[in-house]
Amino acid sequence: MKIAISGKGGVGKTTIMAIIARELKKLGKDVLIIDADPSPHMAETLGITESERITPIADMTKLLAERSEKTPGSPFYQLNPQVNDLLEEFMIEKDGMKLMVLGAIQKAEGGCACPESHVLRKMLKKMLLTADEVVLLDMEAGVEHLGRGTVAGVDHLLIVVIPSKSSIRTALKIKKLAGEVQIPNISFVGNLVQDEEDKNFLEEGLDVRPIAFFPDSSAVRKAERNETPVINIDDQLEDAPLKLIKYFFP
Repeated sequence: MKIAISGKGGVGKTTIMAIIARELKKLGKDVLIIDADPSPHMAETLGITESERITPIADMTKLLAERSEKTPGSPFYQLNPQVNDLLEEFMIEKDGMKLMVLGAIQKAEGGCACPESHVLRKMLKKMLLTADEVVLLDMEAGVEHLGRGTVAGVDHLLIVVIPSKSSIRTALKIKKLAGEVQIPNISFVGNLVQDEEDKNFLEEGLDVRPIAFFPDSSAVRKAERNETPVINIDDQLEDAPLKLIKYFFP
């Protein structure tokens, strides 16, 4: 199964994705996480201290030149169909969880991430997974990745939304665009929820009830402020992680 997560900036999608990865690992799943955010920090969230060992696709300029070239007179990038070797070449593993980093534009006017996005899109479409393998894709904030069709190869898109009107507006736009690129399953996940009023606010604004609600957790905030791995917290988060896992694996 290939699961992507998206949402407005600051809603906590990376934290939730890391916690999902932890719970899937407990179930014995083989978990690969792909950090496709231009400002990647999944490594820190997972407690991977040697993140400098990860070679992002964006840094592999020669490989990208070979595999992602524009056809003369066309705006589209062409890709060598063989991409399986990328999985090992750009991967690091810790505690049974594998991590890849798509890369980032590190300077102003660094250009479009289109070649990297094209490689990722092809990888997702060509990956054949067993029942015990799960790919988790942490997308960049907002809707640009949907405009590039990066997540077109996923099975399910989780849209993280917090109890605010701006977050709901972004979430609904993401849902609309995700439908246009024909992602088969799209669900909302509430985060930073304090009470039943927040849950009802989200349900009314989204016109559907999120499949899980993550509480506004002081344990998560402390972990992030202390730069300790979020996956190590003991807070059960009101069983929200378990509800999500049961949703995917009843």
